[in-house]
Amino acid sequence: MIEPVRWWSNAEIADIMDRIGDLVEVSEKEGPFQVRAYHRAADNIRHLEEDIVRVWQDDRLENIPGVGKAIAKKIDELMRTGHLRFLENLEQEVPSGVLDMLSIPGVGSKKARLFWQSLGITGVEELKKAAEEGKLRTLPGMGKKSEQRILEGIAALQSIPDRIPLGIARPLALGMLDALREALPDVILKSELAGSARRWRETVGDLDLLVAATDPMPIMDAFSNLHQVKEVLLKGETKTSVRLQNGLQVDLRVLPLERWGTALQYFTGSKAHNVALRGLALDMGWSLSEYALKRTDTGEERLCTTEEEVYELLGLPWIPPELREDRGEIQAAQEKRLPRLVEVSDLRGQLHGHSDWSDGRATLEEMAEAARSRGYEYFLISDHSVGLGMTNGLDAGRLREQRKLIDSLNRRWSDFRILAGIEVEVKADGSLGLPDEALAELDVVVAAVHTGLNQDRKTLTHRAIAALRNPNVDILAHPTGRLLGKRKGGDFDMEAILQEAAHLGKIVEVNSQPSRLDLNDVNVRRAMEIGVRISISSDAHRPSDLDNIVYGVATARRGWAEPENVVNTWPLRRLLEWIKRK
Repeated sequence: MIEPVRWWSNAEIADIMDRIGDLVEVSEKEGPFQVRAYHRAADNIRHLEEDIVRVWQDDRLENIPGVGKAIAKKIDELMRTGHLRFLENLEQEVPSGVLDMLSIPGVGSKKARLFWQSLGITGVEELKKAAEEGKLRTLPGMGKKSEQRILEGIAALQSIPDRIPLGIARPLALGMLDALREALPDVILKSELAGSARRWRETVGDLDLLVAATDPMPIMDAFSNLHQVKEVLLKGETKTSVRLQNGLQVDLRVLPLERWGTALQYFTGSKAHNVALRGLALDMGWSLSEYALKRTDTGEERLCTTEEEVYELLGLPWIPPELREDRGEIQAAQEKRLPRLVEVSDLRGQLHGHSDWSDGRATLEEMAEAARSRGYEYFLISDHSVGLGMTNGLDAGRLREQRKLIDSLNRRWSDFRILAGIEVEVKADGSLGLPDEALAELDVVVAAVHTGLNQDRKTLTHRAIAALRNPNVDILAHPTGRLLGKRKGGDFDMEAILQEAAHLGKIVEVNSQPSRLDLNDVNVRRAMEIGVRISISSDAHRPSDLDNIVYGVATARRGWAEPENVVNTWPLRRLLEWIKRK
């Protein structure tokens, strides 16, 4: 079997295809069709359910939707040589800083090309300086307000913390652990992800992996040689640190099995939780470290092979990792009032999903069958409405056609139901993208703000509250509109929005797309405190997206959500009665 020069991940190949798409669009080397082809190929490769290297080795690249001969040839060149001449030539023509400008909200390829070719601007800082000096308003289609929006966009971009979204970091870490277990099944006794990724924080600064074994060196050697590793920073008998191809640092610690419990507890964190736990231990006459619990008077060690033993010795029930942020979880554990956190298995349906009637990548029937095959009892098809600016948004007529198809499909099943819905756009003035009479015919209406996120706090909040006050709206989706690592989201007054949702009995969504996780955990906790019901939805655009629900469930758990607080843990009849009664 042919081996690649380097082992490219699906995400790396997808990023390269997206980069080519951006470069050819900015340089105008190819037309809009080719640009869309690169981005479509990137999207499908990123969501591929098998390793792109295996697909290449089996000569099946062209079986991937959107990957034709030309793109397959480019991937083949990457696999065989580690380089792509076409990309390198493009990068010589277009300064890398020009592509960086595409990360600024409101700057697309046309504006980036305009700034570059008309004013010689080749980076974000140069663009900021030009805007501050009033130079952009001299360009066609630009004015003083446009300049201000550019400066606001740059400020928003620069305020995003330099951390990697959980949806990128967690699969990467789990893949490395899988590779180690596969390589050394008889050596590794136990392995686990630790750190902020185990606590399901929305972004991570680095990754921590733990392995229990009697002989650490074969594990350290295998870890150092994983294909994701770019550089070994430190290598020893108990700890090895590496830097990955994407710049992320990963620390691996190997320890004896008898010290597993204290080590896993310690390296899971958070720091604040551990400080509080160590304080409790000292009050009880124990010193707690990653190695053991030790009596402060006699020096006697108590080794713990499980985390449960650590917490039990301190008089506490085991505290789920998602809660370990020193937000009252230790006191709640002491008082035996820890929540029974929602789990994926509690969900009976999903209430936000798309099909190829708008921007989804699968048919309505395929999405429904995928939901049914995962054991769900119901699934809401909520394709985008007109008003978002996309070419395939549904108007009232197409919505009625879709409802006929839904009714027809529902006659097939006695154990499953497709709910007819819409993700209706909340327009700039707070009105909705479809008339009330069209919305009234649906089972569930999801409303969302997608555009104008740079509006002021008062305006944005008014839009969200106006949507909630519409009697046909049931769920407010991804309330802030943020994209982790890309844009901060709108400056909404979330307290006012949650209070209004509580008053009206409306549902607020926890969106499970790893790039969103919106509501975030802090706002979920506040929603729980004031009695807001939430839905946890994958916002699936393809069948595999349904599995992203784990991220939304984890976010809800970090916000102390219990099954009763989550409407899609309810039976369908109860859910529809709640929606009808509001």
